[in-house]
Amino acid sequence: MTTAVSILPGPQLAALNDAYRQAVARKRLRMTLAAVTFFAVLIVAAIGAEVNLRTLFTFFGNFVSYFDRILTLEDGTRVWSNPAEWFWGWRKWLWMLGETILISYVGTMIGAVLAFALNFFAAQNTSPAPWLRFAVRRLLEFARTVPAIVFALIFVMAFGLGPVAGVLAIAIHSTGALGKLFSEIVENADMKPVEGVRSTGAGWMSCMRFAVLPQVTAGYASYALLRFEINVREASVMGFVGAGGIGQELVVAIRKFYYSDVSAILVTIIVTVFIIDIATGWLRGRLFGKDSSA
Repeated sequence: MTTAVSILPGPQLAALNDAYRQAVARKRLRMTLAAVTFFAVLIVAAIGAEVNLRTLFTFFGNFVSYFDRILTLEDGTRVWSNPAEWFWGWRKWLWMLGETILISYVGTMIGAVLAFALNFFAAQNTSPAPWLRFAVRRLLEFARTVPAIVFALIFVMAFGLGPVAGVLAIAIHSTGALGKLFSEIVENADMKPVEGVRSTGAGWMSCMRFAVLPQVTAGYASYALLRFEINVREASVMGFVGAGGIGQELVVAIRKFYYSDVSAILVTIIVTVFIIDIATGWLRGRLFGKDSSA
């Protein structure tokens, strides 16, 4: 079997090589300009934010020494040499950690239900009226723009210390975040089934129920599980403002300089978050395919 090989004439081959080199040179120039622009903007932003590298290097030793203290027990030994002393309050911490998880779960469920109720009005292809879409989108933007811990502080002032403030804060922030994600899923849905259902004389509600909802349910559930992972981390720090959960115990340990307790509580939180992340990622993969667990 023979293969025909065509060889370009010398001038054409040279011109082709020159064009290739010029294209490579232009690509390198664009990449260089992009890198220079990126670092220039970064430097200007750092100066504007008053980021002082001298302060960072001057007090970096304090950062290291604090970690040295939280990894040392009162008798001067390392925490891992005496796990029983290190995790002396594990029953109490696990109870408060369970409260944190429940706060996250209830807040996520409330947020997912409210986002489900609002997202069809926020999506461009399903909203009944432009003014309604505008109003719902601004509402969702407000809910997700204000940090959850700020909402928690407001609710603590309104309802007092405890999990209620944390649940409400997570619910509102989750409504804004999930509402945006849900509406984007709806905007990518195929509208041909909607036209088919509408041709039978069905109303807007029936079109959403029978034509759109079957296409987006899996995406809703996947995003809700992902949001639950995020909310567990959010709820862990809401205790700093008195909104219940393990964060309340952590801030007490920090303020009272119970150094080994700080590291023990942090390890408990980190391990729990790892387990929840892995479990929900596995669940998303099992229910909705490998792409959802990536």
